[in-house]
Amino acid sequence: MDRRQRKTREAIYRAFTSLMREEDYAKVTVQQIIDRADIGRTTFYSHFETKDALLKSFCSDIFDHVFSEDPGKEKTHDFSHVHDTKARATHILYHLQEHIGVLSGILSGESDAVFMGFFKEKLAELFSSSVPMEPGVPYEYRLNSIVCGFCETVRWWTKHSGYTPEEISGFFFAAMPYFD
Repeated sequence: MDRRQRKTREAIYRAFTSLMREEDYAKVTVQQIIDRADIGRTTFYSHFETKDALLKSFCSDIFDHVFSEDPGKEKTHDFSHVHDTKARATHILYHLQEHIGVLSGILSGESDAVFMGFFKEKLAELFSSSVPMEPGVPYEYRLNSIVCGFCETVRWWTKHSGYTPEEISGFFFAAMPYFD
């Protein structure tokens, strides 16, 4: 992608996220995104086939960095020296905190399934190596419980955003009996 295309895509993302802070995903229209990004309809559709494709791309961009194997030092946090599951989960929460206003719009209505589908897939990869085996409880069940628990923790956090990523991570790991 050349520089002009990247700038256009960034303008579309900015428009989309600012609209998501104002209203639910279902109420946001492509025309609103186009108007806010100050681009033409053809330009929008040359980047994204639909509003759902924009949402999928937005989620993918967030998750590709957030779930990177080697998180680096960043302005708000530094997990470059810690590689345990709790640190990686807290790293994820820091990035989600940057989008907390957008998340409440995404987690309502039809966009919830798209976001949560991406999120659950990535979380399953993250938690899969940390889930201890226990007789009588299938591994897949335990992994699913942890992934769904983390997703619901994030959903709860969008409604109670006064907590830090460390506090939310602490709540989650304290409530999950699977982790020491």
